[in-house]
Amino acid sequence: MARTLVDLIKKNELYPHDIEVENREGGSGATGWGYLFSKRGDPYNISTTSGSFLTTPLQADTGWKPTDFTPVGLFATDDYLFTTRPKSGITTWQQWVDFAKKKGTVAVGGIGTVNVDFILHSKVAKQSGYKIDYVPFNDEGQLQTALLSGALDAAFSNVGEVLGQVEAKKTNALLYTGKKPHGVIKDVPTATSLGLKGLISMPRGMILPPDTPKDVQDWWIATMKKVVETKEWKDYVAKNYLSEDVRYGKDFTTYLNSTSKELTRILREEGAIK
Repeated sequence: MARTLVDLIKKNELYPHDIEVENREGGSGATGWGYLFSKRGDPYNISTTSGSFLTTPLQADTGWKPTDFTPVGLFATDDYLFTTRPKSGITTWQQWVDFAKKKGTVAVGGIGTVNVDFILHSKVAKQSGYKIDYVPFNDEGQLQTALLSGALDAAFSNVGEVLGQVEAKKTNALLYTGKKPHGVIKDVPTATSLGLKGLISMPRGMILPPDTPKDVQDWWIATMKKVVETKEWKDYVAKNYLSEDVRYGKDFTTYLNSTSKELTRILREEGAIK
């Protein structure tokens, strides 16, 4: 996402100087955000956010919290599909709930434990009245193999990761966590339409170092308001199956704070973190 935003800033001549994109790999983003955190007050460093921006500090002593940074804005969110394998014969959410209740405990999977996949499974199970045995995987390929082999009863996956399987009818999509029906999966019911509430999405946004001068923050907010209105950005959101969700400054911090608290609460209740 960072390279796309930089390309759009350059294309639309919104910044007169060069912007260098640097990947700082490691620690599920902890290395890069830790570097940004160390640049307190420096107006010449900036970073995008992803799902691990919220979850990484919950499983490691990063020395920073998501709300420690100077917020620019939230531009979009990653949402998820709940899927079953075709051989199960389960093609609707109600069929799934009936199956899960009858079975007693169902095997469900996702990527990692301290992650949104686990939290989504936990929330929909509690709201629907069934129990889960959650199995974490390291990557989407392993997760899909387990689902299609019957080792799992169901899985939550990022839309972009599993859409090909859904379109090829190798998996059945029963539920979409986004707020509104989305493009090629418009026939998949949203969680809200099924009466499920409070499902978490992961933020695609932008942050500055702590204590960045307000005039710099204001400049970035004004600039990004122009960027997210471009056709190219909207095409990027659609192509990557993201949901548009735009919030700036304090509104973005409020989102990060409430989402982080909800993640912490559920993970503690489930014993995933202390």
